[in-house]
Amino acid sequence: MKVELNLEEGYCKVTKEDGDKYISTSGYSRQKETTLLYRIKKELIKQGYDMIQKRMWRDGHMVDDHQNYIRTRCSIDDDNWFGIYNGSWQIFDAGERYNQDGEITLAVHQ
Repeated sequence: MKVELNLEEGYCKVTKEDGDKYISTSGYSRQKETTLLYRIKKELIKQGYDMIQKRMWRDGHMVDDHQNYIRTRCSIDDDNWFGIYNGSWQIFDAGERYNQDGEITLAVHQ
């Protein structure tokens, strides 16, 4: 999995590479998107980012209680804070789209 993070333009492009596993559901959620975000988080940690995965409503956001995102561990007031999420989560599951198309672009919020 190749993860290209562009904070200036506000996107995170994820591309499937040869040998990458199929994205499936996990015990944590019925959505493949949750597993995709977990793998993106692991890849960003390898790149040196300190990331965690959360459900948005647990961070106080007014969204569905199933929507996940990944964000930096630091405070939202910190200049280095950013979060990555599927801006069209109501329309499609990013994990399924990644499986079908071999790539997906997610939104980055700072």
